[in-house]
Amino acid sequence: MYFDGSLKLGGGGASIIFISPKGEQLKYVFQILFEVSSNEAEYEALLHGLRLSISVGIKRLLVYGDSLLVVQQVNKEWDINKETKDDYVAEIRKLENKFSGLGIHHVIRDNNVAADVLSKLGSNRAEVPPGIFVHELHHPSTNTPPQWKSTQFLKKPV
Repeated sequence: MYFDGSLKLGGGGASIIFISPKGEQLKYVFQILFEVSSNEAEYEALLHGLRLSISVGIKRLLVYGDSLLVVQQVNKEWDINKETKDDYVAEIRKLENKFSGLGIHHVIRDNNVAADVLSKLGSNRAEVPPGIFVHELHHPSTNTPPQWKSTQFLKKPV
């Protein structure tokens, strides 16, 4: 799974891309409709990607993101010093035991271009190409109980 977050004048956006071992892809764009920092948009992408993975029964997952801060904080390599980030990491910790294998890795931005493009579509509120799932986020994921069910994600792509 690749994830990315974006902050533009239009607002925040996030994206996740799942790539199966056979190369099949599922793409998701999240339009973040509340005030968010660029790092919080990254956390929203990662958190929603993990929740979606769990909802469809994925047990082993390799995750790649280009936010060194987010990856290092989640991997306990950097300290967490902002309250909202601490909340995001706490939510991610709650999900880790749902996987029999979970690795979260940093990649350079050039190796995360597809997720980057999709997250910018979300932050610009741009038209999303057919075959990509779109979901609006109205509240931070840490302030509301998880209400993610697979049916929310498996609606027809726009």
